Amino acid sequence: MSIHAVKRAQCHLAWDNSISPALHVQSGDTVTFDCLDASNGQITSSSTVSSLHSLVFAQLDQVNGPVHVAGAAPGDTLRVDVLAAEPAEWGWTACIPGFGLLADEFPEPALKIWSLHKHTAEGSQGGEGGGPVPGEYGYAWFDEARGIRIPLRPFAGEMGVAPAEPGAHSTIPPYRTGGNIDTRHLSVGSTLYLPVGVEGALFSIGDGHAAQGDGEVCGTAIETPMKVTVRLTVLKDTPYVQTPHFSACNPHASTEEFYCTTGVGPDIREATRDAVRHMIAFLTAQHGLGRVEAYMLCSVAGDLRMHEVVDMPNYVIGLMLPKSVFTRG
Repeated sequence: MSIHAVKRAQCHLAWDNSISPALHVQSGDTVTFDCLDASNGQITSSSTVSSLHSLVFAQLDQVNGPVHVAGAAPGDTLRVDVLAAEPAEWGWTACIPGFGLLADEFPEPALKIWSLHKHTAEGSQGGEGGGPVPGEYGYAWFDEARGIRIPLRPFAGEMGVAPAEPGAHSTIPPYRTGGNIDTRHLSVGSTLYLPVGVEGALFSIGDGHAAQGDGEVCGTAIETPMKVTVRLTVLKDTPYVQTPHFSACNPHASTEEFYCTTGVGPDIREATRDAVRHMIAFLTAQHGLGRVEAYMLCSVAGDLRMHEVVDMPNYVIGLMLPKSVFTRG
């Protein structure tokens, strides 16, 4: 295994399989990315709401990379193990006019700058022996006077590979090859599986989030610059990975882990149906269930979640199935 790095300046603003790789690695190598926040540095820790009026939207949601992984070919799967995610000491959340689930009801710009506090062994609470809750990086005060405190669970909102289709594809929406999936469960310790569309996969990452709720309803999380480290491994013979799949810990129950399959598309009902279809395919391939058995298991033990609902034209719907139902591994 080798360790590599992608610099902050090695970024791009579209998913495009013609972009030259910033780095070539072998399957199983580890890569650290130094990423700016989703504003591409246009918002800083000293910004005010007036900064939103001068945002250049064409510069938003840049991603770092791409990374060419030797041996990756169309039809393969790229396994992405999230090893570390280190946010800056500050972040921002904004209501941006024309953006978000209730954009028509919140037309005025608003900006909140956060101070992000990392847990220390002495000062953290809630975990075993007084340590931090597993997966919780630290905290930020939403309103300290009112006692509203947000646990931090950093992750990269953008993780994806280049699409097979030629041309430049916006980094704003999610795709079946990943992209702006904004799925908060993909924090340290999780594993993401992406369907490879081109030789070398051409993996990129960005859009650091210190915390986010499912759906990211106002269109921004706690956006922050971030250093994130992943291990990239090529997998063969995984035809059931047709959209992003992942394995992760439940942020609300630190001892629970789950499998998740997703549906990605412009029709929320069809994306939901795809999430279920993909879990059925996973269960038949990995656990030997019949399709009817798998469908029933999804109904009695699976949880449907809206992971991303604002980055149009596509939604990301996940079906999460607890690993604990499989008592024999």
